[in-house]
Amino acid sequence: MRVLPSVLRLSGLGLALAIATAVQASEPSQLIDSINSYRSQAQRCGGQASLELPPLASDPRLVLSASGTVDLREALAQATYPMVNVQAITLNGPRDAQVAMQAVQESFCHVVLDPQFVDIGVSQQGRDWRIVLARPLLAGRLGDWQAEGQKLLQLINAARGQQRQCGTQAFAATSPLAWNPTLAGAAESHTRAMANQNFLDHVDRDGRTPGDRAELAGYAGQQTGENIAAGQDTPRKVVDGWLASPGHCANLMNPQYSELGAAYAVDPKSDAGIYWTAMFGAP
Repeated sequence: MRVLPSVLRLSGLGLALAIATAVQASEPSQLIDSINSYRSQAQRCGGQASLELPPLASDPRLVLSASGTVDLREALAQATYPMVNVQAITLNGPRDAQVAMQAVQESFCHVVLDPQFVDIGVSQQGRDWRIVLARPLLAGRLGDWQAEGQKLLQLINAARGQQRQCGTQAFAATSPLAWNPTLAGAAESHTRAMANQNFLDHVDRDGRTPGDRAELAGYAGQQTGENIAAGQDTPRKVVDGWLASPGHCANLMNPQYSELGAAYAVDPKSDAGIYWTAMFGAP
């Protein structure tokens, strides 16, 4: 019976330590959320405009020591992360995630807005931070571009079948899209251009917009829209990324669209390795 007060005191101390640890652990998570929120809107960085980008996926293998010197390639090899490209940001001084995010925006916007990166890990030790962004090897075994485009269609239609919040916009469940081969051809052409010419943009290197490309392909619809992505190696990852990005999500849920064409293309020499396009249309 006399042991109980001691046990209670120890339990209280353990609880206090657990709460302190949880608060400390939440700061890296908050920074990841802030970075993804920043990526979810078009930004200006270094005099250039960036696209709205899908969120980075948190990967525990990228959580490295926040202090000291780290050999990124060796550390990721030991963590069995199949890295193609990796970049780390080190910060010294920010007391919390909010201050750390300000530093990221001011000095490292070009890193966190690089569309080739798909995974992130953040660590904090006191006022030291390490943010690791990486692109893994392509692991998905993909079929030809039409087969994977049809998978995108199925996943998009499954998403359209449920009511959804896209940022501040609420969307009711809506009707499925039908596959349109003309839109698919336009999507494949643009995706191949992005992969081979190493860019991610809705405006191609000839200055053509999605509407221009659809018209040149022979699509007679009155309205078109486009979602693009890079780095993700399965249709599921692509659609999940779009659903987590307000603008892409709104395009995907738009009830005015009734047709879709989609494609992917791979070029190992490009920054992101793999690129995707979904072109929406309304006749």
